[in-house]
Amino acid sequence: MSLQIPPALKYRKFTLLWAGLMISVAGSQMQVWALLWHIRLLSNLPIVVSGIGAVRFLPILIFSLVSGLVADLFNRRAIMATTQTSMALVALVLAWLTYTGQIQVWHIYLLTAIQAVATSFDLPARQALVPNLVPPEVLPSAFSMQSIALDLGAILGPALSGLVIGYMGLQAVYLINAISFGAVLVALILMGSVPQQSAAPSGRAISLTALTDGIRFIWRRPIILSSMLLDFFATFFSSANTLLPFVARDILKVGPVRYGWLSAAQSIGAVGAGLVLSQRTAIRRQGALLLGAVGVFGLATIWFGFSRSFPLTLASLILVGAGDSVSTIIRNTVRQMQTPDLMRGRMVSINQIFFSGGPQLGEIEAGMAAQAFGIQPSIILGGIGCILVTGWIARRWPQLRRYNGDEPLLAEAA
Repeated sequence: MSLQIPPALKYRKFTLLWAGLMISVAGSQMQVWALLWHIRLLSNLPIVVSGIGAVRFLPILIFSLVSGLVADLFNRRAIMATTQTSMALVALVLAWLTYTGQIQVWHIYLLTAIQAVATSFDLPARQALVPNLVPPEVLPSAFSMQSIALDLGAILGPALSGLVIGYMGLQAVYLINAISFGAVLVALILMGSVPQQSAAPSGRAISLTALTDGIRFIWRRPIILSSMLLDFFATFFSSANTLLPFVARDILKVGPVRYGWLSAAQSIGAVGAGLVLSQRTAIRRQGALLLGAVGVFGLATIWFGFSRSFPLTLASLILVGAGDSVSTIIRNTVRQMQTPDLMRGRMVSINQIFFSGGPQLGEIEAGMAAQAFGIQPSIILGGIGCILVTGWIARRWPQLRRYNGDEPLLAEAA
């Protein structure tokens, strides 16, 4: 099958946003890896380095419900412009503190928390904006292209970060990241106005009732609820990225170069899967495809746990990334198609808690299991847990298993 222009890229406003995200995500991924390196230079305590995960997750947990309602009440382009500017300013402060030699661990924690607050408002606005830019039948392609942008950033970011740190210093990474946010800001300006429905066209009030409306909406939509639970539990059991250095050094006996390839393997698989799905418009049997992709994710994790060979481990991680990418694209498509525009921001913000909480808590669970049973048993048990919970959700919510993708749509592009 020859590759063609993905359907989503035939829509100018989406193409502008996608191109801006491609640049911005690469800069953000550079900063993610640079921050870990920077904290390690400032402290030799592992708990201090791992604490950055809690600093990132807590603001999302606290602000998610409010940020989703804000995305439903106010102009999503304006929200993104504000959040992207805020994150650029954080990166500039990091660059300045590093350049002047004043930076300390608490500075990094505080600035990371501020950036996480901005992220908690940025994601619902960005995800809810996409269905306003393309027709409903093109959403699978649009979310595939978004996934490709994120995964390419996850491949390029670590590599570029190491080069820039080595030749130009940590402050240069933060400065480049600050500049990269300008790509999204330019895209938002060039795309012009984007019509959207509002949850409160006249009042625009943030109230407890409006917040709980989002929770009730999800609770009463079994397809959306089950896909969120699937997301949380699958990543909770199968998240083992923090164990990868131990696998590389202690099991595979490889050095930092091959470790770098292992680190990028999941993103390589995800990009490949995303490219395939980006060629499609109307995808049918979406529920079965989602459950099958999560099953592949779990099986590949088990393979990863058993492998003691570098090529086989690399292949298993590529398959993990491909399964995760397909499931992510289908989950996003199903939720957006079954959520009306005036409720979309709150749906995405609640989902933030599930897809952020699953991996973060899962890494803690993987570490505890590895401490108790060993590295390989921990990974294998996680893959088994992923498959078991997938089977339970498929049985508990048959609506998800039978979901085809051509059901009556609640989502509409403006």
